Amino acid sequence: MIRLMLRFFSILFAVCYLQAGYAQQFGGNPPSIRWEQVNTPAAKVIFPAGLDSAAIRVANIVQHMNSVIQPSIGFKQRQISIVLQNQTTVSNAYVGLAPFRSEFYLTPEQNNFDIGSLPWPEQLAIHEFRHVQQYNNFNTGGSRVLKVLFGESGQALGNALSVPNWFFEGDAVFNETLVSEQGRGRLPYFFNSFRALWDADKDYSWMKLRNGSYVDYIPDWYPLGYMEVAYGRQRYGKYFWKNVTHDAAGYNSLFYPFQHAIKRYSGLSFPQFRDSALTYFKNEFAQLPDSAAPQNKSAKRNQHFIANEQFPAFVDDGTIIYLRSDYKHRTAFILKQGDKETRIRVQDLTLDGYFSYHNGYIVYAGYRADERWNYRDYSELKLLDVKTGTEKRLTSRSKYFSPSFSADGKSIVAVEEAPSGKSELHILDATTGKLMAKIPNPEGVFYTYPKFYGEDKIVSAVRAADGRITVALVDRSTGSITNLLEPSFAPVGFPTLRGDTLYFSRTRKLNDDLYALDLRNRHLYHLTNDSLAGGIGNYQVAVSDHKLAWVSFTAFGYKLHQADQNNIKWEEEKAEALPGLTDVGVTVLKKDSASDLLDKVNFSNLPVKKYPKFYHPFNFHSLIPDFEDPNYSVALQGQNVLNTLQSQIGFNYNRDEGYKEISADAIYGALFPYISAGANYTLDRRGIYKGNNVYWNETAVHAGLEVPLNFISGLHNTGLAIGSDIYYNSTSFQQPFRSTFRDRSYAYLNNYINFTNRIAQPLQNIYPRFGQSVSLNFKQAVVNSSDAQFLANGTFYFPGLFINHNLVINLAHQQKTQNSVISYSNNFPFSRGYTVENFNQMNKIGVNYHFPIAYPDAGISNLVYLHRLRSNVYFDYTHVNDYYTNNTPFKANFRTVGAELWFDTQWFNQEPITFGLRYVHLLDPDTFGGLSPNRVELVVPLTLF
Repeated sequence: MIRLMLRFFSILFAVCYLQAGYAQQFGGNPPSIRWEQVNTPAAKVIFPAGLDSAAIRVANIVQHMNSVIQPSIGFKQRQISIVLQNQTTVSNAYVGLAPFRSEFYLTPEQNNFDIGSLPWPEQLAIHEFRHVQQYNNFNTGGSRVLKVLFGESGQALGNALSVPNWFFEGDAVFNETLVSEQGRGRLPYFFNSFRALWDADKDYSWMKLRNGSYVDYIPDWYPLGYMEVAYGRQRYGKYFWKNVTHDAAGYNSLFYPFQHAIKRYSGLSFPQFRDSALTYFKNEFAQLPDSAAPQNKSAKRNQHFIANEQFPAFVDDGTIIYLRSDYKHRTAFILKQGDKETRIRVQDLTLDGYFSYHNGYIVYAGYRADERWNYRDYSELKLLDVKTGTEKRLTSRSKYFSPSFSADGKSIVAVEEAPSGKSELHILDATTGKLMAKIPNPEGVFYTYPKFYGEDKIVSAVRAADGRITVALVDRSTGSITNLLEPSFAPVGFPTLRGDTLYFSRTRKLNDDLYALDLRNRHLYHLTNDSLAGGIGNYQVAVSDHKLAWVSFTAFGYKLHQADQNNIKWEEEKAEALPGLTDVGVTVLKKDSASDLLDKVNFSNLPVKKYPKFYHPFNFHSLIPDFEDPNYSVALQGQNVLNTLQSQIGFNYNRDEGYKEISADAIYGALFPYISAGANYTLDRRGIYKGNNVYWNETAVHAGLEVPLNFISGLHNTGLAIGSDIYYNSTSFQQPFRSTFRDRSYAYLNNYINFTNRIAQPLQNIYPRFGQSVSLNFKQAVVNSSDAQFLANGTFYFPGLFINHNLVINLAHQQKTQNSVISYSNNFPFSRGYTVENFNQMNKIGVNYHFPIAYPDAGISNLVYLHRLRSNVYFDYTHVNDYYTNNTPFKANFRTVGAELWFDTQWFNQEPITFGLRYVHLLDPDTFGGLSPNRVELVVPLTLF
């Protein structure tokens, strides 16, 4: 039991450590990038040369905002390093421990309703720096004890188990809403998910809301957290959450510290508090007309998630193309004619499902990774023939988004989001992808979802430098902009044209509604009918000769609607009188000293200096324990801020032999090949000679090169790593064994190739329906020996009999030199259940059939939640050849049949852990173990694919 508890403790550390670095890319930037920095007491902003403006803005915002918002979370301050990444097309950011650092991915996303329209570096600054303050001030009490013992990973574990992730993100969203005139707390799109659940009378348990589901749509913890945090600030004041989180992170109550702190400072039990917060916001949205109208009348009350139906495009009045995704199948383009649906093709990997259709062709932006540098990736235009399903790549290594055809289908307009931060409209040939024109952008606006209008205009939603957004006409020759609506912080997006009429979505107080604008006379109309009036957000409008199509959000996914244009009501409105954003009942947003703080920041010209690439190279941050019997180890982990050098100093004790091992390892990833090196010294290795124990010490050093390659594009996620290491090992026998045994040394090469390939894996798929994982390893002695060992191991994934079933085949072969002097490590995947020996020749075939059993969606006391129960029935066959000491051949079979029961769980409402029980039945004798042919094992893997 003690060993099991130690292993569970190790897994929690590993999970928290992996999550702390989930977004980091080791050695992800090419060495040609020259790094600079802006230094302030609160943050050191590190950035590629040329991004001075963005870096200075981020540093000024952090510096100005820091002291003003500290009172609501705490006054502890430790400088954070913020790294600005401009090579990636991903829109994201994070703050993490182990090590304490932050990264901003500077490419904004196109959807104006999701995050809003504030300049992206500013949006990231006002959200992410709140996380910095959280970590600085949650280093207290019990969490601080863990940090003293285990470093930053200790604090990460302490914080994760005491303060829920919904608070971290809800508090940061509240901050972005407080200090700006926008923020997600004012965006209806942000609340659509919960509105859909309320609309469908989905009264899910708290644990289900917290942990998600494989069968039902569950919102993430961002809107949940905002509603809880905003309610606490609204009802209990500015310092409520500071008191709660300091008590919780300090473990003033050992069990359920956060819940006890809520009760202490609110007077309500935690269930009363959380339900009151959700009810408060539910009542705010109940003010909308027809808000209780069911959005999916065909769905039964107990209906699970159906599918997302998005981006409709008319072929004609009776035929429509849209994008469909669900929990079982890969995202695909669907052709719908009446009630008949035909799948055109699976969509390539992409960051944004948006596409444009014209006359039998679809164009969209697909994702491609750089082959070597993980922070560099691309968004390339793809052209799909609807009739044949064939596809070709129009652009290469580009960064294009939201492409749209011209009226004649010969040209495409797309948004280029360059590493410099500039947004430009490019016009390309629709057949070849050749760049035909770049439209000037003299006002420095950010474009989203552009459309051709006539011969000389582009219509687009545009975000101004102050964060206000509108739809505008853009002159193709000069880039001059004519606003069609008064710019405001109310999001506008998804424009589409039909003749001289512009259709689009715009935020209207508590909902996102459809509008139409006559471009000839500038008359504006609010579009309504029974479906639109009850829609939870109305987006992505498409228009044919006689019909209108759009999507709205439901508890069962985005739902595609169609209506005759004659049934749509056009209510004229004054453009200058359009309603703006609301605070959704959170009045304290306008009553705080930090309210609208972003508008008050003085952007001073802070000094810029060079940032040395080798600054603080080791940066040791955590002491990681790992207790997996018989090995008990601790490792001091290090990583520099640019994540180009990872280092480790470790100690391991082996309980079986009693030996002690001290090691040091490092890997440098800033060059094309990774460069690694390390050394370890082992005391008291033990063996048996003539019935007596023999002891010796070992010294080992190694160095190596590895080239990691990614080929992620199209339908496949493919990786290839090729490397070679040289190992030198020296053995020194202890007294009194030196007179009997001679010290020896040897060196060998460890050469390897690792290949993985898989297609996209929908939520319910246990494994990819098609995938391969193959490793080849060849060890060859080069000094004082000629011993060699070759291992080939491959796992192949195939579809099973049903959609979420997998047939998994494992094939392996290992061959080594007879009568080897060197005892190479044995990584052969031997038949399960047997006592393993390292034979001269081993061959294996393993057949596995994985299938789901149930989706319980049930938990116990906010401790453990069971998502899925699944099983695997298997057969392993291993055949070995070897020789006894007298050169007598030895051959044997090791066959196993059995079954595994796997539990996909979530612990403490946020830490995912999978474990299993394995039943093993041996069909052949366990020659080297002699144990029972039937046994049950506990299996706790950290990774599966």
